[in-house]
Amino acid sequence: MSESLFLSQGQHRLHLRRLGPAEGQPALMLHGAISNGRVFYSDSGKGLGPYLAEAGFCVYVLDLRGRGLSEPAIGAGAEHGQLESIRDDLPAVQEFIQGRHPRRQVHWLAHSWGGVLMASTLARFPALCAGVASLTFFGSKRSIHSWSAERLLKVELVWNRLAPRWVAKHGYLPAKAKGIGADDETAASLRHSIAWVKTGPWVDPEDGFDYQAAAATVPWPRLWMLAGKGDRALGNPADVARFKAEMGAKGELTLLAKGQGFRRNYDHLNMLVGQDAAEDIFPRVKTWLLAPA
Repeated sequence: MSESLFLSQGQHRLHLRRLGPAEGQPALMLHGAISNGRVFYSDSGKGLGPYLAEAGFCVYVLDLRGRGLSEPAIGAGAEHGQLESIRDDLPAVQEFIQGRHPRRQVHWLAHSWGGVLMASTLARFPALCAGVASLTFFGSKRSIHSWSAERLLKVELVWNRLAPRWVAKHGYLPAKAKGIGADDETAASLRHSIAWVKTGPWVDPEDGFDYQAAAATVPWPRLWMLAGKGDRALGNPADVARFKAEMGAKGELTLLAKGQGFRRNYDHLNMLVGQDAAEDIFPRVKTWLLAPA
């Protein structure tokens, strides 16, 4: 079973795609930058969301403000950035899901920048950890220290140089039209992410909240971070490991590589949408989620 649910947040309506049995263990999935919830599911039933739904989980796939089916879509007048996702939307979504599943913890799963937003939310609101069963992050890094040709193209040229120019011209980042992503971004969210990607401190660019200091006192849920050996820039394994260290959370970090028993050296996207992922990675995710705390 699947359905679209909407949660009102001021002038915004956040879209949640619910998959699987209503009585199943709840799981929340969050996409990364210039993306939307479709990275986790398709209409044909492919993706990690449908896979876990078939396994009995009640899956909620979130579209951040203006992305996917959330309303209104991002345009020149959109002023929100990542702070609203961290401070307002993720806590509200967690409360909404727990209201539908009383006394049940929620598994949190994220791709790329979504893991940064989730970790930042728990650093800001550590009491939320009591309702989170586990954290599973795919290719999530906060800052980029590693160098490669892919970084020079995708990060230094496109993200740090061209994207701000496109924002200056259009009032937002038209990532879909420019062919660099599945969804658009606001001027503020681009500005905020650039500040962190450029190895700036884990401090909020808007209100100065010190996530790094707060992270040291967070009772982190059990954590599993996955990084693709073929991911040269957007989730380089060294940068993923560095983010795990920043969180100060105990947990596992798995390298998705042939040498580690996987079918291929996965990159930033095919760890979720590649043909092999459903048989190679998804069963391990299910086993991890079902393991005792």
